[in-house]
Order: sequence, then C-alpha cells, then structure tokens
Amino acid sequence: MEDYFSSFNSFLARFRVSANLFLSKFEPLALLLAPLLTLVIARALHSLLSVVHDRGLKATLIGVFMTSVKLIPGVKSYIDAEKQKVVDKLQSGSKSKREDWRTELPTTGFGAGIIEEMKDAKSKDVDWQGKCSGTVYIGGSESEGHFSLINEACSMFAHTNPLHLDVFQSVGRFEAEVVAMTADLLGSKDKASGGQICGNMTSGGTESILLAVKTSRDYMKMKKGITKPEMIIAESAHSAYDKAAQYFNIKLRRVLVNKEFKADVKAIRQHINRNTIMIVGSAPGFPHGIIDPIEELGKLADSYGICFHVDLCLGGFVLPFAHKLGYPIPPFDFTVKGVTSVSTDVHKYGLAPKGTSIVLYRNHEIRKHQFVAVTEWSGGLYVSPTIAGSRPGALIAGAWAAMMSLGQQGYLENTRKIMEASKMIEKGIKEISELFIIGKPDMTLVAFGSSVLDIFEVNDIMSRKGWHLNALQRPNSLHICVTLQHVPVVDTFLQDLREAVQTVKENPGPISGGLAPIYGAAGKIPDRGMVQELLVNYMDGTC
Repeated sequence: MEDYFSSFNSFLARFRVSANLFLSKFEPLALLLAPLLTLVIARALHSLLSVVHDRGLKATLIGVFMTSVKLIPGVKSYIDAEKQKVVDKLQSGSKSKREDWRTELPTTGFGAGIIEEMKDAKSKDVDWQGKCSGTVYIGGSESEGHFSLINEACSMFAHTNPLHLDVFQSVGRFEAEVVAMTADLLGSKDKASGGQICGNMTSGGTESILLAVKTSRDYMKMKKGITKPEMIIAESAHSAYDKAAQYFNIKLRRVLVNKEFKADVKAIRQHINRNTIMIVGSAPGFPHGIIDPIEELGKLADSYGICFHVDLCLGGFVLPFAHKLGYPIPPFDFTVKGVTSVSTDVHKYGLAPKGTSIVLYRNHEIRKHQFVAVTEWSGGLYVSPTIAGSRPGALIAGAWAAMMSLGQQGYLENTRKIMEASKMIEKGIKEISELFIIGKPDMTLVAFGSSVLDIFEVNDIMSRKGWHLNALQRPNSLHICVTLQHVPVVDTFLQDLREAVQTVKENPGPISGGLAPIYGAAGKIPDRGMVQELLVNYMDGTC
C-alpha cells in the first residue's frame, strides 16, 4: 500500500512540474481570462442549442438570417414599410370609423337621451343573425324568447358583485349552483370522479384555461418541486395556452396532430421530461371540431404523475347531451382517470350571457393552488378565487337563469337541433366536389378546405354574401361553428357556398378588398417572427 501511495505522489509531482512548465508559456492575464471565455462560449452554445431544440433548426436559421439581413442599411426600413402596408389593409375597414370616436367627456351629459344614441350605434352593427360562425349561440331574435329572459335576469343583478358575498348572498348561491350543475354534467356524481369535483366561474374560456395552467404549475411545484415548468399541447389546442405560457413563465412544447387531426399521444409522450407539469386535450378542438383521445392522454398523465387539462369550452354543454341522443361520443370528462381539470363555457352552448365560463378540478387539494391569499396588505386580509377581484354578478345570475330555464330537456332538444344541422352541413359540403372535410367532426363544428381552389378566395366571396366564417391554417381551410342561429338557414348557407366555389372556379384570383392574398401570404412566410410582428402591430392600431 505504501508503494502505491509513493508512486501516486510521484506521478502528481511530475504532473505538476509538467503543467507549470506548459502554462509558463502563457501570459498570466490569458490564463485568467481563458476559463471565463470558455464559460461564456459554453453558455452561448447552450442557449443556441436550447433555441434550436425549442424552435427547430429551420426556424432558428431563418430567424438568424432575417436578423442579419435587417442589419443591411435600408433593408429594415423597407421591410417595416411593407409590413405597415399589410397592417393598413387589415385595418382599412375600421380606421376611418375611429376618426369620429369621442376622446373626452361631453361638457354637458346627455342624460337618459344617451340610450337613443346607443340604439342608433347598435343599429349600424353587422347583421349577425344566422350569418356568423359561433359568436351568438342563442337562437331567434334579441327581443324575444331566451334573449329576453337573459336580458331581464342580468338587468335585475346589474349592480351586484360576488366579491361582497356578505351583501350579495343570492349571487353567491347562483355561482355555487351553476358550478355544481355543470360538474354534474361532466361526471361529478360518477364514482370514478372521486366525489370531490369543485370549481369556480370565470369570465370566459381563456381565463378558465389560464387558471387551470397556473393552478397546475403551483400544484406540481408543491408536489414534485418543479421550478422550470413545461407543458405539452397539440398544435390544435387553443391559443389561450400560449397566453398562459407567456403570463406564467412556462415553456410550451407544441406537437403536431396525427393524420386524423387528433393530439398525437406518442409524440406527446416523447416530449415528457422531469419538468413537465401538464398535458392538454381538447373535446373538441376549436379548429376542426375533433375530440382528442382523452382516455389515452389520461392514462399517459396518470402514469407520469402529471396534470391533465381537458378543454371542454365548446363541448361542455353539447357532448353530455349528444351522448344521450346516441351519438358516438368517446369519454371526455372526469370519469376518465388522469383528468385533473376541465374548462367549459356557459356562454357558448350553455346559452348564458357573454363572459361566463367554468373551471373545474378533480379535488380541493388541486384547486387551492388557484387562489391568491394576501396577509400583509394594510387594506386587510384578502383572498380571491379568480384573476378578477370584482366580478359582475349580473353575468352569474344570467348563467343561472339560462341553465334553470332550459333544464336537461331544453339542452337535449337544442343539441338535437344543432347536431342535425351540423350533419346536414357536413353532408352538403361533401357533395361539393371542389371541397373536402377536415378529419371526422365529432360535434357541431365543420372545417373544410380545397386542393383545387384558394379556400381564402372562397371565404372572401362568402364574406360579401354576409357570412362570417373562421379562416384556419395548416392546412388552409375554413370552419363554421354551428349554433341555433344556423338551424333555419342550413340550405341558404350551402347554396351560398356552392355559388362561392363556382365563382372562384370560373374567376380565380383575389377580389378587390378581399383578404385572401394576406391570409395566403401569411401562411407562406417562413419567418414566423415577422408574422407575429404583423399581428402585434395590427392589434396595437385596433384597440
């Protein structure tokens, strides 16, 4: 043993002499800076590899190229000028109207006479009845039926605020009952749910998703100690997840859908790592009306011990009733093991006033991470369940009135009507040889494209006929979200669509004032950062 240590010490001595002799050739300052420079290069390389990993090699190279090109004198100003032309065209319809908008309070108030001015302004809105994809879900006229009921209910509670539960106790009761009734529709009474489903009302699907993501982040930090959170979504998942990722500093990993336009479970599994806090499924997805494989995603989430949110903002008040009507609806709610949270909009197919949605959790342990409690504020102890502090009690009352007035039979009948209308539209589109349906729609949303025509030119013609459809990408397509407003106009829609297709077929090319060239160009621009800048500039000049 002594010989071993003696040999080892001798080796260290020779190594020290050799190292000192080698390093003596360099300046002391160089020896000091070399490790620091190496560290800087290593960090830069790590950052570059991270960007490549997140954005892909192609997108990264394009981004570097475009950044470099903009450094050439005159190029950046030229690109900015061209972008502004696009923005100006997008805003051309609204910019002139804004010139007459008020920018200060009137010296003397209008009194009750302002109602007449409001009626005049409203009369100039677009005629939306039966012509808009989604948008207005209640059937009939604004002056009668369910519209009148909702208007009266909201009016009764226009000045209430559930922040003051000690004062507006009725609104507190309404909210609790709306949440409980919605939970019942989504499996809360089923043994598989665990019997602890709980939640809150929010201002819409986006806030519901934001809260579910924030709650999942904080829950997984407590449960697993994750401090660099990541979530995985399919490219068909709602853009609210992008918003949540930006707001809450979560890395977003987006994966392609499969050939059926559903979330690809295998691809999602490949992206799960030690920082993954949640995965997402849609029932159905907004672009194509297709339900993701919720059961498979639930098993995946459960096996990794991570959260799984199901976006039911469109399907929450349709799928339970479509299932009862005998439509082949796959499992989608809390009866699926692994589902930790769900969001559903009452202001869509629940036929409640705009600004009402629900976020639900499998148990109270998870939901507690949604709340914000403040103990050190001089204004007193404060706790809030949602993003907003003050909330409009009128909307909660309107949602309660909608659900109570319709009941299960009302929703069942409404679902029958819109499902039948959706199938008629799907069948009618299939009969137009120039068009094809995207995937196999599961619900009341039908997306369609064309391999022989510019579908955005078809959209421009439909817009001239008064229709407001949604333009999609990857692939370029349109969709119509079928509501009760469309039930009486199915034949009109299909006739107008056939005529629009024929017009584009006989006279291909953009029409004056149409947006087809912009939509088409946006889809082909390789630098997605430039497209993002266009959208931001457009929004900055619009609101």
